[in-house]
Amino acid sequence: MSYRKAQMFLIGLALLSLVACSAKIYGTVQLVDEDMKPIPDDNPKGTVVNMINTSVSVENASHAVVADEKGKFESEEDTITPGVYKVEASRIGYVTETETVEIGGSTSKKLKFALKKIPEGKRRSIAGASSDADKIINPGEVNIQPPGI
Repeated sequence: MSYRKAQMFLIGLALLSLVACSAKIYGTVQLVDEDMKPIPDDNPKGTVVNMINTSVSVENASHAVVADEKGKFESEEDTITPGVYKVEASRIGYVTETETVEIGGSTSKKLKFALKKIPEGKRRSIAGASSDADKIINPGEVNIQPPGI
């Protein structure tokens, strides 16, 4: 290999490694019933996926995205830094799922969430609650939206 070809090869390899260096968290969200079977008439679009880096300062710790109609989600470019992340998928009427992942350097992690539907009879209502314990809302019944949505 000539010096010029070797030099071009190394430059190309360096550029390729720079592109591949961006860490990300991505995956899918599926909505399921109590028997863990997919719910065909409910779309996961709009499910919020929070990514919280527990090993950095609070100002840089949180990032959130929304799943598309196929349930796919992906962190935005250059938002995931090395650390330990609590990744939480939440949707009103479904039990919130949380996974812990460790991201290092250019690591990418693929996650699969299966959010189980909360049966109507088991949802709690604050109105008419007889005690303070009855006023505690299941996290799956609270919809936290990322800024700007």
